[in-house]
Formats: sequence, structure tokens, C-alpha cells
Amino acid sequence: MTKHTDHFYRYLREWFTVFLPHQRGASLHTIIAFRDAWNLLLRYVTDTRQIPLEQITFSVIDRELVSEFLDHMTTTRGWSASTRNQRLACIRSFFRYAASAEPTLAMHLAAVAMIPQKKQRAGTAIRYLTAAAVTTLLATPDPLTRTGLRDQFFMILMYDLAARDAEMLTLTVGAIDAKRRTAELIGKGAKPRRLPITAETAEHYRRYAGAFHPGSEPGDPLFYTTHNHRKTPMSDDNVARFLHQYAATAHQANVEVPERVHPHMLRHSRAMHLYQAGMPLEMLTEWLGHADPETTLIYAHADTEMKRDALAKITIDIGTDPARIPIWRDREDIIQRLCGLAS
Repeated sequence: MTKHTDHFYRYLREWFTVFLPHQRGASLHTIIAFRDAWNLLLRYVTDTRQIPLEQITFSVIDRELVSEFLDHMTTTRGWSASTRNQRLACIRSFFRYAASAEPTLAMHLAAVAMIPQKKQRAGTAIRYLTAAAVTTLLATPDPLTRTGLRDQFFMILMYDLAARDAEMLTLTVGAIDAKRRTAELIGKGAKPRRLPITAETAEHYRRYAGAFHPGSEPGDPLFYTTHNHRKTPMSDDNVARFLHQYAATAHQANVEVPERVHPHMLRHSRAMHLYQAGMPLEMLTEWLGHADPETTLIYAHADTEMKRDALAKITIDIGTDPARIPIWRDREDIIQRLCGLAS
């Protein structure tokens, strides 16, 4: 391992173990998200540049490579502009730390700093599945196999709770109370929230726990993989992989299921279905663990656009005869009332 490579991994280790937790005071979820982002980036380097992990240096991770990586993840993982910008900020943060420790590395920070952030369009439509598509997707794994049982329960629980990927992967056995039918999630900022689960989900949990957690301790990871006879928390890579596989299969049975489904789509789907079923936005904000209530408005806006599209289709069917033009044409106040957004 060269001196330069030593510096790269030394600073990366210090950034994760000293700077983020102790100097910046980052939450566990933030550190996990940053770790996963760097795992993806380093894997992308080895796959596309054919460079072994131990030979990666600061010079390898240049502006061109980082830009390609972000574009690739946006295409293959369905990263939103917000997620892409967060990952870019994560990469910049590390280079900023390294440059502050060793000024000669400032040139690498300057190159990464030139990568522009993606503009986030106001009112961008969220991607979510219809109720029928969710039903098809959740029925795709074979629960008679060990892997199918695990994957099906993971998707069922994630949808039921409208949980973030990171929240699912940090769940412990003790976080689920099948008798009271509740689950406790640890959200952003290490804020806990207790949510109800359905009777069906509780029954799925009992079957899953019977197969995967006989004699487990409450603090053991709920979802895990086994390496060298040791249980380790499941990775987000594994979740993304099996969701992609099941979505491709489910699409063949129901075209409403997108060919590519990423984990956050299950969260969006459940949130949208709860809102459409009448859950007030204030309660939905608490359910989703949003710090800012404004964030939850995306579901109201998305639902409004659906209704607006429906009105437009009716207008097209009616035709353009002035005597038959609907009263809501060009009347935003009426559209707002019809969509339930009028104050």
C-alpha cells in the first residue's frame, strides 16, 4: 500500500470514527447513511475503473468519477435530486476534512466542489405504487423458502410502517411487540416513534421470528445476514437487490408494478395511501417522522395533481362546446375546494 493510499484510508477512518461522531455530533443514522454512500462509491470505483480497493487514492476519486457515480446511482437506484445532493455533500464533507488536516489535498476538494447540485423542482411528482401494485409486489416472494419468508416480511413491515430504509435496517427484535401490535422506529436525529402494525403484519412477524429468531436477544438485529457464522445487520445493498428482483417478476403479473422499485417507493406508497384514506397531514407528519411539516405536503400536492388530471380528462371527454365547458375551467378556487386544499 503506497503512502498516498495510506493517507486516503487514514483520513477516511478518522472522518468516520472521530470527526463525524465526536466533532460534528452526527447521529447514528447519518453515519450509517454516509458509510453506505462511501461503500457504494468505492465499489463503483473497483467495478468501473478496475482498481483494487487497496490502491484507491485521492487522485482516483476525481470530479469526473464522482459525477459519473452520482448519475449512475440516480439512474439505477432512483435517487431523487435531494438524495443525490445529500450524497454529494457527504463526499465533499470528507474532502473538506482531509484538506483541513493536510492543505496539499485542497486541490482535490476544489475539484469535487465544482460538481453542481441538482436543482429540486418545486412540486416534483413523487413515485409511488397503487394499492393493487403493492399487493402484487408483496405476494411475489415465496414464503415457503427461508429467503422468501424474510424478504416478504421485510417488505410488508416497511410498507405497513412507511419506514425509511435506514430505520428498517436498525430495527431490533425487541422493537416489535406482536401482542400490542406496535413497532418502535429510531428516526433521524435518533428520535424514536412508536407506530401501530396491522394484525396481519403481527402474524407475519410471528412466523418470521419463529424461523429467524428462536432464542434471540431483544437487542439483536431484526433483519440480518450471516457471514462467517456471525449475524450482521442486513445492508441496504441487499434490500435494493431483492426489491429489484421481485419488482421485475411482479411487473410480469401486473403492469402497474414498475420494473424498478427502490425502497423509498414503499414508504411513499404507504404515506400516499394513508393520506388518500383520510389521515390528516398533521398525523401523517408524525407517522413519517418528518421534522418539518412542510415536507409532508408533497403528498397533498401529488394527490391534487391526480385530481387535476382526472378533471382534465373529463374536460377532454366533454369537448369544447362553450355550453358544455365545466364550471371549474380556469377557476383555481373551485379546483382547490374540490381537492380539499381550500382553507
